[in-house]
Amino acid sequence: MAKTSVRPIRIASGQGFWGDDLEAPIRQVEGGPVDYLMLDYLAEVTMSIMQKQRARNPAAGYARDFVPLMERIFPACSERGIKVVTNAGGVNPAECARAVAEAGRRAGVGGRARIGVVTGDDLMERLDDLMGAGHALLNMETGEPLEAVRDSVRSANVYLGARPIVQALQGDALVVVTGRSTDTALTYAPMAREFGWAWDGYDQLAGGVVAGHINECGAQASGGNCLADWWDIPGLAEVGFPIVEADPDGSFVVTRHAGLGGTVSLRTVKEQILYEMGDPSTYITPDVIADFTTIRLAQDGDNRVRVSGIRGRAPTPHLKVSVACSAGYKAVGTLVYAWPDAAAKARAAAAILRKRLDRLGLTFDRVLVELVGWDATHGPLAGEPPPDLPEVQLRIGVRGPDRASVARFTREIAPLVLTGPPSVTGFAGGRPRVQEIVAYWPALIDRTVVEPHLSVEFVEV
Repeated sequence: MAKTSVRPIRIASGQGFWGDDLEAPIRQVEGGPVDYLMLDYLAEVTMSIMQKQRARNPAAGYARDFVPLMERIFPACSERGIKVVTNAGGVNPAECARAVAEAGRRAGVGGRARIGVVTGDDLMERLDDLMGAGHALLNMETGEPLEAVRDSVRSANVYLGARPIVQALQGDALVVVTGRSTDTALTYAPMAREFGWAWDGYDQLAGGVVAGHINECGAQASGGNCLADWWDIPGLAEVGFPIVEADPDGSFVVTRHAGLGGTVSLRTVKEQILYEMGDPSTYITPDVIADFTTIRLAQDGDNRVRVSGIRGRAPTPHLKVSVACSAGYKAVGTLVYAWPDAAAKARAAAAILRKRLDRLGLTFDRVLVELVGWDATHGPLAGEPPPDLPEVQLRIGVRGPDRASVARFTREIAPLVLTGPPSVTGFAGGRPRVQEIVAYWPALIDRTVVEPHLSVEFVEV
């Protein structure tokens, strides 16, 4: 990585998941100076959804929201040299890049930008060959080999690190589109590129991983979803997403644009650091293992938190694989019961429904009954509901391997309005929809059988 910057670079977070605030990236681009905009769209279940979309339409399988967004910001990014790094490619990065290139031409930046496309994370077409070669892809939680559920596998993607993203940036890409990269790589790849980090510079890389971890969930690091004194967080209607001001040594400041809502403080940054945390001394990524116990935080002014001191060590010989498997079907229906005796009516309705299902000979792996407004969040810890509870929503769901049985269940909710307890005030959403259940199967694979198959190609706008 020949390029070496001595000035801090500003990496703005613009999305924390597929479906996040659509205006947030606009605020990040228009609200002040940034060098990079990182957009994180993927979660484990998202990959299986996208795989199903691609199965129905070979041109689908990526975050479609990304395309109109780029059409809006392409001119500003091109004029100001703001590079965009995203995993919006999902299971179809090449088609995503093609659609984004068309959006760029519509936006008037034709001939002035190129898109880097990272592929090779999708293992679906290689899965049988890999298993035949002895890669059992054991479930990390149960130890079961993937062969046991092979017929139900819907997607299989490796978490990639920063190296192919850096390669794309070295190729002068204004936009980099990946599939299932790690969330953190979207932030620390720009740092590695700009500062010319060596791949054995583990402390610097670990600092980048922490920066990426703080950036990856969008406004969760700048006041959104904040547990501590949440009522004091100002301006969430136009919240400023976090921005990492990164230094060459791997330290950085977390901040946000002035004039926007939200708060960047020790409490918000600490909460995000603890998000999805296992062993804090061993945060594993494809490029480095970061030791989160070495993080040092300090308030560095209004809406500024300095993060430093992070140590890292060599990565493991494996990469993590996210496999999604079909695991049956489910449906969930709801009815709202009003005072008096709202909870008693809801429980009686559930009991009536259970008897009717038994009479129909319908059996399920699980039947879930919750009283939303009383025990849906805390379960048995909620105790008994008071008799003066003004209203409660009965939520009842079933899960099982047979779609037809689950579909038959969905026809039994509405009759309770006239054949069950009184004072139903709403049959929310009509007849419940049968949904396929997708199970998550985490596994490890030898990185040497993955990395030679990674590729970076370029699409001219």
